[in-house]
Amino acid sequence: MSDATKPLFWRDSRMPHVELRKVEDGRKICYAPHSHTHWSLGAITAGESTFRYRSDRYHVSAGTLVLMNPDWMHACSAIEDRPWAYLMLYVDSDWLTQLRYQAGLLAEPHWQDIATAVLGEPRWYEGYCHMAECLLDSNRDLLDKQTAVVEYLASLMHELAGQPAQPLPEAPAMLRELAAYLDENAAQDISLDDLCERSGYSPGHLIRAFKQHFGFTPHAYLVNRRIQLGQRELKGGMPIAEAALNAGFSDQPHFQRTFKRLVAATPKQYRQPSLEK
Repeated sequence: MSDATKPLFWRDSRMPHVELRKVEDGRKICYAPHSHTHWSLGAITAGESTFRYRSDRYHVSAGTLVLMNPDWMHACSAIEDRPWAYLMLYVDSDWLTQLRYQAGLLAEPHWQDIATAVLGEPRWYEGYCHMAECLLDSNRDLLDKQTAVVEYLASLMHELAGQPAQPLPEAPAMLRELAAYLDENAAQDISLDDLCERSGYSPGHLIRAFKQHFGFTPHAYLVNRRIQLGQRELKGGMPIAEAALNAGFSDQPHFQRTFKRLVAATPKQYRQPSLEK
């Protein structure tokens, strides 16, 4: 993989609530449908691509921001072999909730989904790029980086505050219980028979109902959670082989293939960021 196509990650242990990803050539980048536990904000910096967000699809190009709520299914991919590049900021949802609450934008310190999926106003794109440039500059002080993140996100949250997302109809209690069971036992070997026994649903009904409410089949949901677990292990410095086992994968090659499919980076690339503080 050339340097242009290799994804780069910036992290700073002093700012654990944010992480930045940079891709300069995304022609070979194609994500399978997945979700994150955090809120994500991306900037298309060159070219164009497709953005799938739950049941909606968008054509996005340079100068566009894309916004993703925690646990909302999404995917991005190149259009044929056309070049595109992007920056992606991952923000801890609890931290962002506190930022919004302290700014008076939330009545209670509980996460509220944001309706906007795509933002094309130049001032927000340019502000994002300035913030990212600050984070990526090893000569900038910690306080400078912290200030850039808080100022930009606080301003953006004020801009979006009047556009709360309409929540999906709440999933039946049994489906929520099954999702919680998968969350708590993501690293375990779970069968469809087990889920049917717990819910009383038939296999076909369970798969259809679960996908309707969560955007994933139970299996896809479980795999997505396992990759999130693997990411957490890798960020903590865990060796790849151990991270694979702890995340519920029977062997390292299976973990690597699945990780690449959902994260569009290898576990090694993710574990060892190329862009330091």
